[in-house]
Amino acid sequence: MAVEAQKDSTKVYKKRVLENAEVDLLMSYYKQDGDHSVVGGGVGSEKLNDVTPTIVITVPLNDDDVLTIDTGLSAYTSASSSNINPFNSSGASRKGRDDDDGEHNSGNTSGKVSGSPWIASSGASRKDVLYSLNTAYSHSSDDRNLIWGPHVSFSNEFDYTSFGFGGSVAKLFNEKNTELSLKGQVYLDVWRPIYPTELHEYNQYGIDFLTSGYFSDVPVIDQSGNETSLYKPERFSTVSGRNRNSYSASFGFSQILSKRLQASVFMDLVYQKGLLSTPYHRIYFADKPSYYIGVAGDIPNYTSSTNTGVYRLADDIERMPDNRFKIPVGARVNYYLNEFVKLRSYYRYYTDDWGITSHTASLEIPLKVSQRFTITPMYRFYTQTAADYFAPFATHLSTEKYYTSDYDLSAFHSNQYGIGVSYTDVFTGFKLYKFGLKSIDLRFNHYDRSDGLKANIISLGIKFVFD
Repeated sequence: MAVEAQKDSTKVYKKRVLENAEVDLLMSYYKQDGDHSVVGGGVGSEKLNDVTPTIVITVPLNDDDVLTIDTGLSAYTSASSSNINPFNSSGASRKGRDDDDGEHNSGNTSGKVSGSPWIASSGASRKDVLYSLNTAYSHSSDDRNLIWGPHVSFSNEFDYTSFGFGGSVAKLFNEKNTELSLKGQVYLDVWRPIYPTELHEYNQYGIDFLTSGYFSDVPVIDQSGNETSLYKPERFSTVSGRNRNSYSASFGFSQILSKRLQASVFMDLVYQKGLLSTPYHRIYFADKPSYYIGVAGDIPNYTSSTNTGVYRLADDIERMPDNRFKIPVGARVNYYLNEFVKLRSYYRYYTDDWGITSHTASLEIPLKVSQRFTITPMYRFYTQTAADYFAPFATHLSTEKYYTSDYDLSAFHSNQYGIGVSYTDVFTGFKLYKFGLKSIDLRFNHYDRSDGLKANIISLGIKFVFD
């Protein structure tokens, strides 16, 4: 008995990594507008609304192990993607199926057929829902100086499915003042390609597509507004592969430099292979004639939002290399000024073999106004060069091998301004069933890009702790 008592007295108390289960309820609303629709080949409305509800459940499995489950959805409506088939509201598909890329109506239509890159179509692609599920497990050593764990993820939407997996490990040294981390991820993604309506029909019916299927008895007009049968997008062919695989490795180093100062640096290596273009992004060539469906009177003002009745037919879809290598390198510096003010700074340099280089810099200043409330003004600046394969609307040449008119790959700079308000319930006084409120975070950001894209983002996070 004395020996057992002596053994018990030598046991070291080990604090649990996570004392109680936590639940995070997250919600964001994003709204944007611009005039460079990528579905319209660089012209048209970019209006988009996106709502993203998410729930994150973190559960301690024992003293050392924690399981995190993150599930949510992203529901959007998009004027740009609605125009994969721009002829729905008054045009060819109003009497048939409306799946943008599947079995289109093969019957005739009557009346005026029109569309516009500035007006959202009523097609099925105007809205979609992305569902996602992420699961992560972490294990901490007895001394809490080694943390490792695997993770898996899955997401799905109408034309795209992603499966991911990976793992991470972090090692703490120097009385936990120094941390080294390594993370690896693999994403195995699959496209279910959909194509712009006119190209889908050309692929299905060949040279007779203007008198068969979807566009039967629908007049095509040339630049002068005259009816013609010369439109033949001969450069178009369907994509040869449907997979997109991504592999990444992340390296991190963090150091507490003083009681007030902490700094960290990181570097990622990312390699992508497969279908890296988007099959429903239209391309228009400068060295090919222009053809349209709709109202001839709107052709002269096609690139203006006053165009309400005509849509230009595509020459091809976006074509990009089937591999891409990316290297982001960055740093964070956090400084504790006093008990009321902190400074959080961030910088990242990015480069890839598509010709893009970018710089990101941001600053957050949490201001503690009371024991429970913190107000955080924030600012972010971003600038990038254009990809080698980017050109604006109708300026690519048909002799090029790769081409895109996606303004996300153009040269631009952006500014983002925001404000955040945080509430912390120190003693979890508010209860919801067996869950005590731990914190509430509300943020608003305004985004302004040099190419005219503007957006507003509102996000809300509420954390509960299980008692």
